[in-house]
Amino acid sequence: MNIKNISAIALTVLLWSACTKNTEADKTVKDVEVADSTVAATEKMKAEAEKGKLPKPYRPEEDAEARIAELIAQAQKEDKNIIMQAGGNWCIWCLRFNNYIQTTPELKSLVDENYLYYHLNYSPENKNEEVFSKYGNPGEKYGYPVFIVLDKNGKLIHTQDSAVLEEGKGYSKDKVMAFLDKWK
Repeated sequence: MNIKNISAIALTVLLWSACTKNTEADKTVKDVEVADSTVAATEKMKAEAEKGKLPKPYRPEEDAEARIAELIAQAQKEDKNIIMQAGGNWCIWCLRFNNYIQTTPELKSLVDENYLYYHLNYSPENKNEEVFSKYGNPGEKYGYPVFIVLDKNGKLIHTQDSAVLEEGKGYSKDKVMAFLDKWK
């Protein structure tokens, strides 16, 4: 056997080895991609099931501008601020927050005693674009839910990104209480 033949055999073995490794690496990458998409699909199914069980507080058919005017008149009489939780029934985090407030006695009493609470709808059925534009379109900046706090006269005094209130797949009681205490 001459040097050329040995070199050709060595090159063939190297190429075959490289191809085999790439095929195994490609298979591993594909397995990971399939696993990731399966996990994502499972998480989406869990979120949809959870969403189905939670109360739906947003009303797309409601005239938000008229409702806010009513809330301002009521806030003046009761000397309370207004919190608008902007989002929609499509938003799992919006539904989770609503449920969290309603089922956590300390938070519910803090809200009931100090605020008028309104679920400002944003959905394909009704984006309430004119209302949102009055408050600087906070959903575009922060996503949903986003909280818009008005004083008793309807003046915007704070916009709160909900992400800073989150903890795990829910909300931090301490952070939510601090937010509610600060703007009451």
